[in-house]
Amino acid sequence: MHVVVVPAAPDRVQVLDVDDDDAVVAKVELDTADLPGLVNAREAAVDAPAPRWVWPDTATWYPALLAAQVAVARCWDLRLCHAILRASALTARTTFASVPPSAWDQPRTQTDSDRLFDLDPPVRLDPLEELRRQRRALAAAAGPGGESESGRLGLLLAAESAGALVAAEMTHSGVPWDAAEHDRILAAVLGKRPVPGYRPALLEAKLTQLRAALGVGDFNPDSPGELLKALRLAGLPATSTRSWELREIDHPAIAPLLEYKKLSRLLTANGWHWLDTWVAGGRFRPVYVPGGVVTGRWASDGGGALQLPHQVRGAVRADPGWTLVVADAAQLEPRILAAMSGDLAMARAGQATDMYEGMVAAGAVETREQAKYGMLGAMYGGTQGESGRMLPRMIKAYPQALALVEHAARAGERGEVVSTWLGRSSPRPGDDWRLAQSEASDEGATGVEQERARSLARGWGRFTRNFIVQGTAAEWALCWMALLRLRLRDLTPGGDVTAGPHLAFFLHDEVMVHTPVHLAEQVAEIVRECATEAGRLLFGPAGGGGVEFQVSVAVVDSYAEAK
Repeated sequence: MHVVVVPAAPDRVQVLDVDDDDAVVAKVELDTADLPGLVNAREAAVDAPAPRWVWPDTATWYPALLAAQVAVARCWDLRLCHAILRASALTARTTFASVPPSAWDQPRTQTDSDRLFDLDPPVRLDPLEELRRQRRALAAAAGPGGESESGRLGLLLAAESAGALVAAEMTHSGVPWDAAEHDRILAAVLGKRPVPGYRPALLEAKLTQLRAALGVGDFNPDSPGELLKALRLAGLPATSTRSWELREIDHPAIAPLLEYKKLSRLLTANGWHWLDTWVAGGRFRPVYVPGGVVTGRWASDGGGALQLPHQVRGAVRADPGWTLVVADAAQLEPRILAAMSGDLAMARAGQATDMYEGMVAAGAVETREQAKYGMLGAMYGGTQGESGRMLPRMIKAYPQALALVEHAARAGERGEVVSTWLGRSSPRPGDDWRLAQSEASDEGATGVEQERARSLARGWGRFTRNFIVQGTAAEWALCWMALLRLRLRDLTPGGDVTAGPHLAFFLHDEVMVHTPVHLAEQVAEIVRECATEAGRLLFGPAGGGGVEFQVSVAVVDSYAEAK
């Protein structure tokens, strides 16, 4: 049963029960403030399965329920699903994909009910009609040969919506954070907290060392323009201030400069201002954006959760009587590639705890490092250095896997769309790309124009090559979290997600569960089981030729101890 939440009037909402034929079979209208009570009663009912709640946007509707200690098992996030269905190659032939943009295609607004958009005139959302349109598009989803793909694409919509629930719940519960420990870490690395407008002592000392090594007088190293000017005045052949380029220069100033940049980055990204802004009541509550990257990876809209540096992870500490279960999927993208391609030789390597060591054991390469660089070259299109040198050996050892990414790359070079395993499709290249290809194909095109077009085509091919792997890895991670979330709910009494084991942090292929100590080993085993089940959910009982999705699990008091 789908239960559609429809804004009715200011501070009023309608709740519609919709059957499998999209017909409304029951309707109730109530004050928005009374919605948590109704949702809680429906979730707790023992005579019926938990419904799938349908609303315009989880990030808007779910936090109020969580604040009232009400959690839901399932939802359909209309906005996230709309974006997938509009762009997927599997629904490209449907009217849903071809109609002009509507209010559903606009960015989410920050209104309390999310019912209005900043359009002229304002447009009221109709969640029920949108659900019906989406379900029709899903039913019509088909592959290139006309075969139905509604099951595969439906799994993606369910996983994406579950991810939205996870994101809201993690923001609600927060990451356990020891502010005093964070301050101690900063003081040890940077010096004691300075007065506003001044640098910490150790950072200032590093700057003094840098200026002395360059011998060009005063300059602001935090200004790329001033820094580059100072480097050139000192006679250094620098063309930018990027660290990778600076490392190629042999000069006494380079070591203190790189150290200064590292310390300054810590101060800017996770220093005392960040601590004051984002940590309160012993919790760091970042704002996640599910599907915020075109591949389906998450983004962060505040707090920089997806760029949490190792330097401050010691501040992530479990509450007294609790602990952290941290799990990291080992070599996730190579395993995904093996499963997608059905390359049995690569799948066998993926049965090892360390897939790169499995490649060495199979004789594909001599060292783990060679295996790693070879796979990075295969998935990201690297043709230079060690990646390029190892690529021919990877092609010989794993022809099906390499053929899959090569096919995606060639499609991208032609400006075509590619799709992930479940059906999220890549965007088409932009106007500059198309203009360059057009100019290069004209009679009389110059060599410069032709080379620019080839360069842009190769660049887009590298994007599509990685899109199918990174995007499918994101789908696996969504399924992993969705399964894990439901298993943890069984250990959590009532609707308060923080009362028992709960997901507290997620970073692409890594999850953190905050759990009472006495449940830690049980949670660790659940984490492993859900990783295996996620592979089966995506790739069937055989798991893509027997690929095993290995996760390393650590039970620790501090996040810094997990690595």
